[in-house]
Amino acid sequence: MSRELSASARRVQDALHEFGLMLEVVELPASTRTSAEAALAVGCAVGQIAKSLVFRGDQSGKAVLVIASGAHRVDEARLASTLGEPAMKADAEFVRRHTGFAIGGVPPVGHAEPMRIFIDEALLQHDEIWAAAGTPHAVFRLSPADLLRMTAGEVIAIAPSDPPST
Repeated sequence: MSRELSASARRVQDALHEFGLMLEVVELPASTRTSAEAALAVGCAVGQIAKSLVFRGDQSGKAVLVIASGAHRVDEARLASTLGEPAMKADAEFVRRHTGFAIGGVPPVGHAEPMRIFIDEALLQHDEIWAAAGTPHAVFRLSPADLLRMTAGEVIAIAPSDPPST
């Protein structure tokens, strides 16, 4: 017998179904708030975690979603170059207002308002990835193709480049 999903996880499940995807949101007893916690909870590599990070454009004030590999940190200079303006990680209130979800549970879909989305190219190397599903305990498994389909995100190199060899 399956347990009823929380309201936020149900919103994500409904959004997935609206895309015609038969992906299943699961709520786990362990926290999935960080990439390391999520990887441990689902039994995958940290690089297979699709972490959703919200940035705020410095000039436009617009929300921008970056879906990055859990193994990477976002190179903000690269993001600014692609975005056409500097951007800073958004605070908790901004994230909730623009996505409808709290930090640590922001999914790639089902947001309160549309926003520009960038996807870390490193996620495309995996057969399966895992994304947050509305709460710090909810996740769902998907393919990179599913992620591209549901977000229509722009694939970019988001991790800092290696320093030149000497």
